[in-house]
Amino acid sequence: MPKFTFKRKIYAKMLEWKSESKGRTALLIEGARRIGKSTIVEEFAIREYETYILIDFNKASEEVKSLFDDLMDLDFIFLRLQAIFHKSLKSRNSVIIFDEVQKCPNARQAIKYLVADGRYDYIETGSLISIKKNTESITIPSEEDRLQMYPMDFEEFRWAMNDEVTIPTLSKFFERKLPLGAAFRTTMRGLRLYALVGGMPQAVVEYLETNDLRKVDAIKRKIIKLYTEDFLKLDPSGNMSKLFESIPAQLSRGANRYVTSSIIGKVGKVSENSLLQQLEDSKTVNVCYHCDDPNVGMALTQNQER
Repeated sequence: MPKFTFKRKIYAKMLEWKSESKGRTALLIEGARRIGKSTIVEEFAIREYETYILIDFNKASEEVKSLFDDLMDLDFIFLRLQAIFHKSLKSRNSVIIFDEVQKCPNARQAIKYLVADGRYDYIETGSLISIKKNTESITIPSEEDRLQMYPMDFEEFRWAMNDEVTIPTLSKFFERKLPLGAAFRTTMRGLRLYALVGGMPQAVVEYLETNDLRKVDAIKRKIIKLYTEDFLKLDPSGNMSKLFESIPAQLSRGANRYVTSSIIGKVGKVSENSLLQQLEDSKTVNVCYHCDDPNVGMALTQNQER
């Protein structure tokens, strides 16, 4: 486990899943890379179960991956996992974690049968897991409960700064419609710090350890580089990477829409929509669509042409 383990809001939702599912479904935690999925899942396993096995499919051997090619003998699979990872499994008190499960599609497909077996709980984590290329060869199991995870929000960031008072206090002031007074400057200073550091746990750790924003910025640039490298694997033409890297420039224009043709030229509506959909599925961007009538049922008046 890392030196810093931050309090995250998703933990409460994971507890709710464990209490309600009682082994009837697996939990899939989806989100962009480097937001803390693996860390929070392992922390959950340590706190809430007697034992656990964590399979990181980024590093897993072919022997481990091949175990999920044939599910005829689940007893053999469990025995091999215990032998390989030197961990014992306890019926209804152990969890098996499939980390970066998109790297082993057969393991995700096996969830249907593993859950039906009922002996252990299963938690999957994945980035780029909604991308069609990562799921087209398998049957996606219906025995999954999905949770979307994001970088640390402002409240989680304040928790990391050892401050659990500011946000509840702000909420009370807001509910009662009271002015903040002198506290306004302190609050805005904290918000500006969050804007500078961001919500990536690795960047927050760097800030806490060094108090050096240059090093924090270097961490964030490395993460962005990882994203663009992932996009190049999905789209060797480089158009997806260009669309991603051009987001700040497009936002700074002050226009009310992202003009994709100004970045990648005219590639055709089908190709353009495919690239945008993959960007959205990567969970690295938030897509905002124009709404012609901003009332109840806004999805009914969503206008993707604007």
